[in-house]
Amino acid sequence: MSESPAPHPESLLPFKSVSIRGRLPGPRLIVLGAVHGNETCGSVAQRRLLDEIDAGRTVITSGLVTFVPVANALAYACGRRMGDRNLNRALAPTTEPRVFEDHVANWLCPLLAAHDVLLDLHSFQADGQPFVMVGPPDNDGPIEPFALAGREEALARSLGVGRAVDGWLSTYARGARVRSERPAASGAERDLDWRFGVGTTEYMRSCGGYAVTLECGQHRDLDAPRVAERAIRGALSLLGLTRGEPPTAVVLSESLHLQEVVDKLHVDDRLARAWRSFDAIVAGEVIATRADGSALVAPFDGRIVFPNPSALPDEEWFYLACNSDRFAPAAG
Repeated sequence: MSESPAPHPESLLPFKSVSIRGRLPGPRLIVLGAVHGNETCGSVAQRRLLDEIDAGRTVITSGLVTFVPVANALAYACGRRMGDRNLNRALAPTTEPRVFEDHVANWLCPLLAAHDVLLDLHSFQADGQPFVMVGPPDNDGPIEPFALAGREEALARSLGVGRAVDGWLSTYARGARVRSERPAASGAERDLDWRFGVGTTEYMRSCGGYAVTLECGQHRDLDAPRVAERAIRGALSLLGLTRGEPPTAVVLSESLHLQEVVDKLHVDDRLARAWRSFDAIVAGEVIATRADGSALVAPFDGRIVFPNPSALPDEEWFYLACNSDRFAPAAG
């Protein structure tokens, strides 16, 4: 009798979450870490909180909190952003899982849908300050209809950071439409469906909940896990899952709205300088130069966000953001 082939190591990686329920009724919060495997600050912070809860130093008195220190076990084990693909794009269950992240989605999506609120903890490549990404204002539009913006804004203010960014999915959708209207710049498959921009927070909103992504700092910044831990504590307190006064709302010093995404079209397209996320731009300033020598200039005063000098043709190259008054302090 021939032996069965050994299973691929990927198939043995487990999916793990830890849920703690208080004795009183309350909302259901889920906290994610390592959706991208090299972004570990959320994993570290959650494990610290779990140790405190086990030791009785932090007590969940109401509702339910579910900790997922490592959402993408393969990417985490490999110490890289993705396993087989980006878990935070086109997130949805599938009846025909083909790669590891499809199996993650089939586990994670029902878990998200079983909760009311999501705090997704990330970090970023370049140096910079932490910021929170929020969803759209209340709307009944076709891209991301939403009715819980007020609660989401309160959650964003409880996390202890001073910069908020919105407009992700609507801007991504406009970029996908523009991409679909021009000839392909390369032989690679292009992302032409706006639903490819759906990640954990967008999926959570589609299930009737609300969600924010907190970018806690640079990947290796020793303060990033502390930023993540402070945010979890703030969310637990705001939602009434732990006792004590709710956190003091932070006056967000900067509120930005993603307005435009620019794709790279040719391998010889070049950024004008080594831009970092949230560098200021001035209307008319040259941001980049196309391979044919034409200049791309800033259409307004604002910020450049998520510049990617390593982008390939037909991929997102950088985003442009304008100032927003969404989080402006109330008058009076």
